[in-house]
Amino acid sequence: MAPSGRSPSPLPHERTGLPPNARFPIGPRRYRRVHVDRGVAIRMSDGTILSADITRPAHRRGAPVIEPLPAIITLTPYNKTLLTRADPLIDLVGMAAPLVDRLVPPSVGGRAGGRELVRALSGGTLDTVRASRTLISRGYVHVNVDVRGTGTSTGRMQIMSDREQRDALEVLAWVREQPWCDGDLGMTGISYLAISALQAAGKRPPRLKAVFALVGSEDPNKDLTLTGGVQSVFTPFWLLAVNGLKWLPSAPGLIKTGAAPRYLYDRITSPVTKLGSVLGVLLDDQHPEHFIQPDAESRRARIEDITAATWIHGGWHDVFDRSPTRLFGRLALDGGRKQVLVDDGFHLNPGSGFGAPGNPQRLDQLQCAFFDRWIRGIDNGIDEYGPVTVRQLGTGGWVSRREFPHPGARVHRWYLSAEATGTAAHAAADGTLGDVIDTATTALALPRHRLPLPSQSGSLMLMGLTTLLGASWTSDDRAAQVPAVVFTSAPLGADTLLSGALNLHLRVVATGADAFWAVTVCDVAPSGAAAVLTRGALLSSRRALDEEISLHVDGELIAAEHPLTAASVLAVEPGVPHELDIDINATEAVLRAGHRLRVAITRTSWPRHFLTPAVSRKIKDQSIVLDPRHPSWLSFLAVEHGVPQSVAG
Repeated sequence: MAPSGRSPSPLPHERTGLPPNARFPIGPRRYRRVHVDRGVAIRMSDGTILSADITRPAHRRGAPVIEPLPAIITLTPYNKTLLTRADPLIDLVGMAAPLVDRLVPPSVGGRAGGRELVRALSGGTLDTVRASRTLISRGYVHVNVDVRGTGTSTGRMQIMSDREQRDALEVLAWVREQPWCDGDLGMTGISYLAISALQAAGKRPPRLKAVFALVGSEDPNKDLTLTGGVQSVFTPFWLLAVNGLKWLPSAPGLIKTGAAPRYLYDRITSPVTKLGSVLGVLLDDQHPEHFIQPDAESRRARIEDITAATWIHGGWHDVFDRSPTRLFGRLALDGGRKQVLVDDGFHLNPGSGFGAPGNPQRLDQLQCAFFDRWIRGIDNGIDEYGPVTVRQLGTGGWVSRREFPHPGARVHRWYLSAEATGTAAHAAADGTLGDVIDTATTALALPRHRLPLPSQSGSLMLMGLTTLLGASWTSDDRAAQVPAVVFTSAPLGADTLLSGALNLHLRVVATGADAFWAVTVCDVAPSGAAAVLTRGALLSSRRALDEEISLHVDGELIAAEHPLTAASVLAVEPGVPHELDIDINATEAVLRAGHRLRVAITRTSWPRHFLTPAVSRKIKDQSIVLDPRHPSWLSFLAVEHGVPQSVAG
């Protein structure tokens, strides 16, 4: 069976720039030592004191360099003191990097497994998330700042708020005026720190010339905290961790700045940020945190307004897997000033294997080369990289090109059918995915069984840590499909490239006042192993579409956008069928000839999603209605006439 749709045009060449494994000069180390000023006070306009650790290059005897230098700023809620104190351990890991490369080979078949978690230690990742020795030794200053209400900073934590964003601009203005700064600035960070950098860049602060954002988010609500209108298991644990870390200040820093009394007052009067919201979500299905709030827009980075050169690094299985290609698409930059690199990785292992033959350059070196080009104006060629560089799922090969999705990809629609394929005896129901509409009318019930803990989506939510536990957590999701209704295609006749977002259109019925639909899209090998490519989820009551920003290609809905606001809720009438479109995150995957494409649908996705007791009370039985008059289908972009070999060199 071949995908339906228009015949694709001849496959365009993958790239016109440099290959993914290109290497860029960063010059020799100019300085062998560093000088750290800990607990430096930066006073905000409202009197709040933010605490900063400033790491500068130093001469052989430890005296800091007097020459004004460009400064790289990081804003963190994770207690900068702990990371600064971890420098000796990070240095030790760096020394062991060559041994890691020799002893730990890549996972078989290009799948992100436990080995990739270990191999991240040698890819330069750790150096990019601290005061990078690669940068500082080449003449940069690093300024690491605790955001208000965290670490050693005073104030009350205000997560991604207008006030926190204003603080970022005031920090940048303060840094520009320091004698050790030449006025030119960059920002970097991972996760929350990357989001903070993108938020600041969207405000266009003077002389912010470059941003290097690792596994950040376009919209944290839709990416993680309220995906498909459902709470995330991640949120309460993240809040618990951040609240705990804010009670571990640097005592010398508080004494140095004289901020100890204010720090104690602020912590005592706000001991646990957002505790009331977490409890409210558990008890009340109408609690405001179950919906995207009116102030959500102000918390999102204004990506289109960014003028600083911006590097986006993401992972196909990151907790923010929805964002990297979306961020790249929204950046209004050209001439190599925007780059996106997406790996087959999780939240904790960006840069896994980087620096090894066939892979991109070490992540810390790419960061340095990017800053050298766009802050210092050094013509090192990195503006010819990519600007889209991705590791393709299914092959493990790297490709580069000018755009995403692949320019040769065409729209395809495959329908869901109850006809059994004989490939999914392990699942609750075995259906077909193909280009023909089934003439029979069938209702397939989703069983109430608990989802087994081992799953690739579980590893996603646990940021990759559980990939060390074996294939059920990484490359074979069959155990997680036991309570699923699955639809599987016939074997593909030729190598096929999936590139871009997908949409699953379902006709469903529920006996309760709501229903939840969790979806994974898998590559099924001839052996039967089902490797997850991407995922999506939606609560039936949140099925309203925002047509203005939903993506249609050739008239077909490819990326559905749901408002997820209280005002957009649509009632679910028990026993009456309704239709919904589930947005499935973008991917880039090669399905080899003989492999199959599978859609698996469950009513739960623990621990990826958390159906709170308040919401669960509304959910009873739910079924997929396969009706030829109202068919269900998967829409996607694909190139089916074979795929090119990796251009990694």
